[in-house]
Amino acid sequence: MVLVLGAIVALVLAGGLALQFAISRNGPAVLTAIDRLTGGTHNVALLTEASFGESEAQNLFVWGPENAGDDAAKRPVLLFVHGGSWRSGDPEDYGFMGRAFVPKGFVVVLAGYRMHPDVVYPAMLEDAAGAVAWTKAEIEQFGGDPEQIFVAGHSAGAYNVMMAALEEQWLGARGLATSDIAGVVGLSGPYDFYPFDSDSTINSFGPAEDPEATQPVNHIRGDAPPMLLIHGEADTVVYPRNTRELEKRITAAGGSLQTKFYSEMDHSDPLVSMAAPWRNSRDVDDTIAQFAKEVAAQAKTSVPVQDESR
Repeated sequence: MVLVLGAIVALVLAGGLALQFAISRNGPAVLTAIDRLTGGTHNVALLTEASFGESEAQNLFVWGPENAGDDAAKRPVLLFVHGGSWRSGDPEDYGFMGRAFVPKGFVVVLAGYRMHPDVVYPAMLEDAAGAVAWTKAEIEQFGGDPEQIFVAGHSAGAYNVMMAALEEQWLGARGLATSDIAGVVGLSGPYDFYPFDSDSTINSFGPAEDPEATQPVNHIRGDAPPMLLIHGEADTVVYPRNTRELEKRITAAGGSLQTKFYSEMDHSDPLVSMAAPWRNSRDVDDTIAQFAKEVAAQAKTSVPVQDESR
């Protein structure tokens, strides 16, 4: 019996080490595989792969219900941008985001962007705006509502979408405005990281002529889209003070912002929480869906009613 138990423990440990190694090599792809095996598809499908630019990195993947054409009502859109220190990552590896949010009523767009060493700041912001512009123009044919585009990102991706929502010039160059974004969700986001003190920030932002202009905390506007910021208190890659500082400044400016901190989560945990089996015991995905629902409801009640006699 002791030998059998020892063998079982050894197998579990070996499996755990193998999983940790696989995640360290390509975490999102592993999460997507685990999610597919443990969570199933739930009639969720990859509807299309498209491009919003000439670079192979300017690609995106649209996820929705298999019977998307049968829906009478248009679905809100969750446009998600991956992390990876502005130097790695592929939106194709994030299928678990589609399987998490399509059943909650969304159409999901997973967007890529050009990265170091091919480009530096502000290319990632140009691409965030490019992904929003493509979604605004094309998403209706996939059952999405172009008036309800929520942008979300993890880590570097959270930075990208936050800057697109705060600084008018990026969407402005595409003929849009930040008001074309219904809301912003930042997971473990870096919003206040100057002076640059890591290889990734030095490489991608070091050449900027005005480095302080690269920081979200220096582009605060009270009329920015509503925000939900999620951060783990145990995050030692992007410290939670980034979220707290942005929260303080947006709140002082009169903006709409919610935060949620998780005491035991590290940098990756908010993202891991989107994949089965973890999302069955965590509420990150539910928190995001509820945020979008509240923003949509608020938008409906704030639309002025026209006087029929006019």
